[in-house]
Amino acid sequence: MSKQSTDDGVWVIIPAAGVGSRMLSETPKQYLTIQSRTILEHTIACFQGVDAVSGILVIHGADDSYWQDIEMRLLASGVRAPFLQSTVGGAERSDTVMMGLNYLSEEVGLNKDQWVMVHDAARPCLREHDLMELLRLRESGGDGGILASSVKDTMKRATSDNQLISHTESREKLWHALTPQLFRLGALQSAFRSVMHDPGVKITDEASAMEYAGASVALVEGASDNIKLTTPSDLPLIEFLLQQKERSKHV
Repeated sequence: MSKQSTDDGVWVIIPAAGVGSRMLSETPKQYLTIQSRTILEHTIACFQGVDAVSGILVIHGADDSYWQDIEMRLLASGVRAPFLQSTVGGAERSDTVMMGLNYLSEEVGLNKDQWVMVHDAARPCLREHDLMELLRLRESGGDGGILASSVKDTMKRATSDNQLISHTESREKLWHALTPQLFRLGALQSAFRSVMHDPGVKITDEASAMEYAGASVALVEGASDNIKLTTPSDLPLIEFLLQQKERSKHV
C-alpha cells in the first residue's frame, strides 16, 4: 500500500490475532456475535465518528477465516477504506502490536511523534466520554497514559501454592489497567524493542513496556464497565451493557 497523507489525528491499533482459549469456544471471542454484530464490530464502532481518530488498524491472525467477511461488511456499510486497514499479527500480543506500529510507520506514513492508541478487540463497551478524556492527554506534554479503574474490592495476596491467603493488600493506589492505551508511536516502538531484548521481562500491556522504558504513564479514570470478554460468564454482562449503550443513543 502506498503511503497516504497524515494529520494530527490518532490511529487506533486493535490486536485481534488471539484465540481467547478461556472462552471455551471454537469461535475466537472477538468474533462471537451479540445483536447481529461480532464483538470486534462493536469494538470498532467505539471509534467511528470520533473526530480525533484518523484511522483504525485491525491486526488479525495469519489463519483468520473471519476477518475478511467482516471487513467487507464494514466497507459495504460506508466505512472508508483508508480509515479501516488491516494486517497480519504475530504469535504474542507484543509481537502483534509491534507489527502494527511498524505498519503505521512504514505503510501509512505516520511519524514517530504521532499518537497511537491500542485497544483490546474484545473490549466493546468503551464509553465515548472516557475516550475523550484519554485523548486530552495529548495536550498535557506527557508521555501518554491509559484508561484505568480504581480497585474497590478487598485485595488478598495468596500463598505460593495459591491455595491460602497470605495477607491483605491495601487497595489504596491500586488500579485495574484498561484500554485504550495512548502513546506516541516512536516511543512505544522503542519501548517494545527494549523489552524484546530482555527475555526476563514479560509485558501484558503497552503501559508495561513504557514503564520498563522509564516513561511516566498517566492514569485516566474510566468506567469499570469497560470490561474485556475473557470467560463465558462475561458474555451476558457485555450483552446487557451493549443493549444499554444502544438505548442511550435514542434517549
